[in-house]
Amino acid sequence: KGQNRGERGRGRGGWQGRHQSVSEEMPKYITVSTFAQARAAEISAMLKAVAQKSSNSLVFQTLPRHMRRRAMSHNIKRLPRRLQEIARKEKKEQSKTKCRKARRRHINLVAEFNRRQRKNIWLETHIWHAKRFHMVKKWGYCLGNSPTEKSYRACYRAMAKHCLLQDLSYYCCLELTGKENELLKQLARICNIDTGLTFEEACCLSGGFEGSLYLHRADRYPEDMLGPVTFIWKPSDGSENRQLWIWMHPALKQDILRELKAIFQCSESEEIYIPEPVTTSIQEEKQMDVVLSLGKKRKKEDKEGEKAVPVKKIIGDGTREPFQSCSWISQTTGIMISDRTMEILRYRLIGPLSHSVLTETLKAASLQTEMADSETEINNWWVENCKDPEKVSLHQRQSALFELLEGISSPSEMPPGTILGLTVGDPRVNLPKKKTKAMPDFEKYQDNDKVRQLYLEGVPVDCAHSFIWDQDICKNVTENKISEQDLNHMRAQLLVPGSHLDLGPCESKIPILLVQQPGKMTGEDRPGWGSGWDIYLPKGWGMAFWIPFIYRGVRVGGLQEALKHSEYQRMPHTPNDFPDCQAGMQFAKELETSLLEKFKRRPPAKRTNYVKLGTLSPFACPWGQLTKNWEGRMKASGEFVRPSSPHPERCATEGHSFCDPKAEVAKEASPETGEVEDTMEITSSEGALKTEDVTGTQDFGDRDETMTSDFIVLRSEKLLMQLSAWCYPTAGKDRRVRLISRLGQKEMTEDVFLPILMSYPRALVWVNLSLLRKGNPELHAMICIPTEDDLLHLSKDKLFCGPQEPRHHDIFKHKIQKLKEEKKKRKKKDNTKTPEGDPLSVPDKETAEEHKDLILGLWSDALPDVTSHCSRTLLGYVTRGDFSLAAGCGEALGFVSLTGLLCMLHNQPADKKGLVLLRAPASLQYRFARLNIEV
Repeated sequence: KGQNRGERGRGRGGWQGRHQSVSEEMPKYITVSTFAQARAAEISAMLKAVAQKSSNSLVFQTLPRHMRRRAMSHNIKRLPRRLQEIARKEKKEQSKTKCRKARRRHINLVAEFNRRQRKNIWLETHIWHAKRFHMVKKWGYCLGNSPTEKSYRACYRAMAKHCLLQDLSYYCCLELTGKENELLKQLARICNIDTGLTFEEACCLSGGFEGSLYLHRADRYPEDMLGPVTFIWKPSDGSENRQLWIWMHPALKQDILRELKAIFQCSESEEIYIPEPVTTSIQEEKQMDVVLSLGKKRKKEDKEGEKAVPVKKIIGDGTREPFQSCSWISQTTGIMISDRTMEILRYRLIGPLSHSVLTETLKAASLQTEMADSETEINNWWVENCKDPEKVSLHQRQSALFELLEGISSPSEMPPGTILGLTVGDPRVNLPKKKTKAMPDFEKYQDNDKVRQLYLEGVPVDCAHSFIWDQDICKNVTENKISEQDLNHMRAQLLVPGSHLDLGPCESKIPILLVQQPGKMTGEDRPGWGSGWDIYLPKGWGMAFWIPFIYRGVRVGGLQEALKHSEYQRMPHTPNDFPDCQAGMQFAKELETSLLEKFKRRPPAKRTNYVKLGTLSPFACPWGQLTKNWEGRMKASGEFVRPSSPHPERCATEGHSFCDPKAEVAKEASPETGEVEDTMEITSSEGALKTEDVTGTQDFGDRDETMTSDFIVLRSEKLLMQLSAWCYPTAGKDRRVRLISRLGQKEMTEDVFLPILMSYPRALVWVNLSLLRKGNPELHAMICIPTEDDLLHLSKDKLFCGPQEPRHHDIFKHKIQKLKEEKKKRKKKDNTKTPEGDPLSVPDKETAEEHKDLILGLWSDALPDVTSHCSRTLLGYVTRGDFSLAAGCGEALGFVSLTGLLCMLHNQPADKKGLVLLRAPASLQYRFARLNIEV
C-alpha cells in the first residue's frame, strides 16, 4: 500500500518507471573473469584510498574530543591500542624534523644556506638584506628589491645630501687578457665612435679612467644592440699583454659573452673551475651522519664531534657546476676570456658625502717587512711588495691622495671616471662604538694647494694601479681572512673594553679599487647630481666592509632605489630602457605578462575598459608598429622618394599629408563644457577591422613578435645634439636664440633633416618630458602631438590643463556578449538529456576558436595604425614616469619616433617648439609637457 502511494506521488517518472528502464538496459549475461578483473581494480583503489590519510591531522586529533588527553601527543601508550601502531609510524616520520635550536646551530645553518644557494646566487650581504628588504629572484640572483620600512623620501635625501649604499656585486665581469693590438682590433668591431667613447680612448687605455659605451654585434652598428657596458684597463706595466675588465648587467652577459667568444675565436676552455666549498660525496655522507644524527647530543668529549667535517660557507657563485668552464682561450690570437663574476665584489656609494664615508671607514695599510708567522701565508704578498722601494713610494702617494678626498665637497668635482687604487687594512678594527654620521672636515683642507691640484689635474695614472688585478693575491686575501669569531675573541681579551684593537702584523691587507661615478652629466640643471664612488673588493670580504659602512650612517637601497637614481639622472636603466636589445625585449615581454595577469585577476566589472579609452596597448609599447606606421605616413605624403625598406608595408593612412598632425582627427567635445560624447567612434576603429591592415600585428597573446629588431634607437651623439637644439623654442618667453649658434648646430630646414629621415626611417629617440602643470605621468603613457587649436588655447589660457580624448566605441563588446550567450546555451543543452557523443556543430567550434582570446576591455585583434587611432597623433610612449622629488614636478622618460619628432618640430611655431601632450593609459585627459633631449 505504501509503495503504491509512493508511485502515485512520483507520477509517471517515479520509481516504477525508472526501475523498468534500468532493468531493460541490464545485460542478459556477463563474462565472470572480465567482470571480476574490473571490480578487483576498483576494490584495490578503494582500499588504497581508505588506507591513506586524507588530512594533515595526527592520530590523536582524529579521536572524539571527550577521548583526547594532553599526554597523547608525546606518550603513545595513552592512545587506544588500535591506534598505537599508526602513532608509532607517525612519530618516526615526525622525528626527521629537528627542533629549532638544532636547526639554528652554526654548522646546520651553513649547510642549509649552502643548499638554498644552488638555484639562485646569494650575494655576501644576502642575509643582511633578507632581514630588512623585500627579496626578489631575478637574473639568477636573490636580490633586495626595496626596504621593508618606509624610506622612499629618506633614500632620496641620502642620494641628494648624504650617502646611499648599494650592493652591485650581481653585475658580471668579463676579463680579457692578451696583446693590446689584438684586443683593440677585434673590440673595434663591436662599438662605434659615433656613440661616444670606444675601447681605444687614450685616457681610458692608460688605465686612469673608467669608460662606458654601447656594444653591438660585430660590424652591425647601428643594428643588433647588445647593451651598455663599462670597462677598465689595467695600467700598463711595459709589456705587450694587457688586462681589460668589462662590466655588464647580468641580463646582458650571455649575449655579450657569446659575441666576444665569436670575434676572438675562443672555443676551447683554458681551465676548469672547481668551487672551494663543494665537498666530496663521502664527506657529505659524514656530515649527514654526524650533523643530522638524532637521539644523541654532541658533547665536547664526543669523538664524533671531533671527526665532523666542517661545512664551508659558499663564497662566490654557488650555482656554478664543479666542472663548468669559466675561461676560454683562442688558439689563433692567444686572447683569453675569463668570467670573474662574483670573484670581485662591487659596492656603490651615491651622494655628496660618499667620499667622507670612504675616508672614515677605510685606512691605508701600514707597511710590513717581516712575516707575522712563518707557518701561515697571511700577508706574504704584501711583505714582498713592501721590500720594493718603488711600490712603497706608490703606496704612500696613493694613501696621501686618498686622505685628500676628505677635503673635496662632492665627488662630482673629480674628473669623470677617475680610478684610484689602494691597499687598506681590515675595516672591522675601526668600527665606532655606536652609529655615527660621516661628515667632511673642510677647515682642515681649506687652504691646501694639494686639494686644488687634485681638482685641476686629477689622480695620476700610476696611482690607478691596484693588486686586485692579480688573481693569486685575491685568493690569498680571501683564504687568510681572520674570522669574525677570532676577532671577537681578541676584542674580549682587551684590558680596556671598547678600546682600539691593534692586530699588528696579523692584520689583513686588502687591495681595493675606487672608481668615481660622475652622476648627471647631461642637461643644464642639477649637474653632478647622484655622483659617488664604486668600490671593488676581493670576494669573501663583503660583510667586513658592509657593516663599517652602515656604522657611518649610510642608508641602503635596493633595485627600486637604483631605478629611481637613474630616473632622476634622466638616464636609461638596464634592461628596462633598451627595447632594441634581447634583454630589453625579454623584460618587456615579462612585464606585459605580469600586468595582463594582474588585469585578469580583477572582476570583469572592475576592469578598466581600455578600448573605450582609445588605448590599444596598455601593457606593452609596440615600438615596431609605431616606427612602421610613421614610415608609412612619410611614404604616403608623397614628398620624399627613397628606396623601399626591407619590410615594405602598405600604409593605412594614404591620402593624408605626412607633416599634418590633424590627419584622421575626429571632432571632440569642447573643453569648456567638459562633456564627452560616449558613443563617438574614431575613424580607425571598426574600419580598421573591416579592411585588411597589412601593418597590423599578431593577436594579443603573440604580440611579442612586434618587438623584434625591425627598429633601432638613435645613439649618434652628433645627431642627438642637433635634435636637442631643435627642441628648444627660438622665440617667446623661453627662447634660446644663441643656443643653436653656440653649439654650432644648423637651423632646421628640409635640406638638413631630410637626409636624417632617409638614413633612419625606423628609429626611436630617448627623450625626457617635464609636465608644465599638475599631473603624474604613468607607465606606458602616450606621447602625442598637440593640434594648432590646443596650442592656441594654451596661449590664451595659461591655466588650460589640456584637451580631452573623445570616448571610443567598444567594438568587441557585442562579440563577448554573444560568446557568453553561446556558452549559456551550450550549458543548457548539456544539462538536458542528449545522446552520448553528440559533438559540437562546426559553426559553434569556429566561433569558439575565433573568440577564444577576447578579453573585455582589451583590444584583442590585430592592431590598427597606432599613430592615428586617437584624436591626437601618437608620437611615442613613456617607459618610466612619476613625480620627481629632484625636479619638483611630474617627469617622464620614454621614446618617440624620430620621423614623428622631426615632423612635429617642423610644423610647430617658434615659441612652442618641443610642446607635446601626455595621456595615461587609463585616462581621457591630455596634459601638456615639455620634451627635451639631453646629450
